Amino acid sequence: MSRRNNVRGPTSALTEFLRESGITPTTIARRARTREVPQPVAGPSNSGQDAEEENAEEDGDAEQNNNEGYSSDKLDEDEDEQPAPKKRKLSKAAEAKLKAKEKEKAKGKAKAKGKGKKGDDDDYEDDSDGEDAYTALSKMWKDSAKPPVGSFEDCARCKKKFTVTKYTLAANPPPGFLCHVCAKASGADPFKKPAAPRKRKLPGDKRTVVHFEERRFPSLASICIQLITRHIDDVEALGDIGGLNMDEISKSLARNRSLTQENVQLFYDAVNPKLTLYDATGLTPPAYGTLALLNPGLTHLRLDFCGRMDCTVMEAWSTALPNLKHLELLGPFLVRVPAWLNFIKAHRKLEGFLITQSPRFDLECMKALADNCQNLTELRLKEIGLMSDEFLEQVQRFENLEHLDISYPGKPDALSEPALIDLMAAVCGGLTHLDLSNNLNISDGFLLQGINPYAKNLSTLILSNTPDLTDAGVAEFFDNWGTIIPPKRSKKAAQAADANPPLMELDLSRNHELSSKALEALLKHSGQTLTQLSINGWRTVSQDALKLVAKRCEELTRLDIGWCREVDDWIVQDLMEKCEKMRDLKRNVAIQGIAVM
Repeated sequence: MSRRNNVRGPTSALTEFLRESGITPTTIARRARTREVPQPVAGPSNSGQDAEEENAEEDGDAEQNNNEGYSSDKLDEDEDEQPAPKKRKLSKAAEAKLKAKEKEKAKGKAKAKGKGKKGDDDDYEDDSDGEDAYTALSKMWKDSAKPPVGSFEDCARCKKKFTVTKYTLAANPPPGFLCHVCAKASGADPFKKPAAPRKRKLPGDKRTVVHFEERRFPSLASICIQLITRHIDDVEALGDIGGLNMDEISKSLARNRSLTQENVQLFYDAVNPKLTLYDATGLTPPAYGTLALLNPGLTHLRLDFCGRMDCTVMEAWSTALPNLKHLELLGPFLVRVPAWLNFIKAHRKLEGFLITQSPRFDLECMKALADNCQNLTELRLKEIGLMSDEFLEQVQRFENLEHLDISYPGKPDALSEPALIDLMAAVCGGLTHLDLSNNLNISDGFLLQGINPYAKNLSTLILSNTPDLTDAGVAEFFDNWGTIIPPKRSKKAAQAADANPPLMELDLSRNHELSSKALEALLKHSGQTLTQLSINGWRTVSQDALKLVAKRCEELTRLDIGWCREVDDWIVQDLMEKCEKMRDLKRNVAIQGIAVM
């Protein structure tokens, strides 16, 4: 007597895969039997006999299935006992593509239903050929109403007989067709091929960022910079580079932001009197201390973007740079008042003190500068947040000033016009460079009472963004410059004094009230010597006044005429032909036929 057990032998990988997918002998037999069952056909009624035959066939199948080890009567039970098939998890990109395909199919079905409602059976049949609604070409070539190619038709417009081709177009409005001549005359091109519609990107493709790298042949300067940076320890092998070449290398490093604590030593020398670093962003406070130790003989020092400099640096410079006479710093934000005071007191021989963007430089520092540096000839206090009229009282104590820049104070109205007039009366006689941009209290009275009577050597005048200046006031200033008697001088002394020579650089940009009268007056006064001129924002200046620039300013090298509405191609052409020394012409609006920045 045999005893039944549940011991199973090993199964193959394919059998395991089919079992996990829900495919068993039971389901296979059920599908085969379903396909073999004949469909009902209309005819004489013999349902009883057919039923008996079908029952007999089912009984035979059941016996065969029982012999094979399973019963066809328990198909549902076997399916319930089988484990559910495992679904494979799709990636996000695959899910996005699947959703996009389903949307496209839904749109295609909706479009087909819409065409079916209109009664256009031909279009419906064309859409069912498997063409994508977004990529299929135009159906204009499949017009069933069009006569066959090679036949003759009468043109709907000119009534001439012509031969029909595949390029023949229907008349608009219908009926009829047009010959090629009439079709072109109507504005349509019969030979133009229909453009394929732009293929839409799938959501998964939109998230894919394509990077393009354009490879260019490197310039000689970039190769030299990379070579010097890579072999900074052996840079002495290059020998004497020369001051001019060294300055060009410094500018190239600044453009690439490549100056570091290691390669900056290329510019150091114990006997170097001047040092200029155009981008010191990468230098830390210890690097600034090393700079002073390795360049003890410096007399001129310029550092741009030195925002990481702090008080310890200024304390170190107070003793390490005893011969310093000219200091120019851009962005010493972190230097506080005590450090400024110690540095100023340690350098009484300073002749140039030019700082920009130093929010902690206050009135106490200004008093210390006036007390200790009486030989100062260049002074720049640009973008100083604590600037006030009290600062100007200390500036009046410098008797030898030649370069003065008090532009862009922390508050545009911090300096009053009377205080500026008093400052001009004290120092303007020896000034050659004056920059008072963005002082909103400056008006025509400052020109007539502050600059006109006292300026005798001025060559550069910058009054950008001083909106209270008027066209008539500026014109009067240039027409009468040097003829007004100073209030504090006698008439005889004023007549004996020389009038101010013509200017070489003039910037009156962003003054929207200035116009033709001011331009004609300044050109009459300084047109022959001007090398740089900026009238950016003079929106109402006339073409006649602009034409005078080319006639009278033959020495111009730089000109800014941006936002002057009357500038056209002819004025620019006249400037380029007559001003042979022109190197930089700025124009904000594109001019037809000429590339002007």
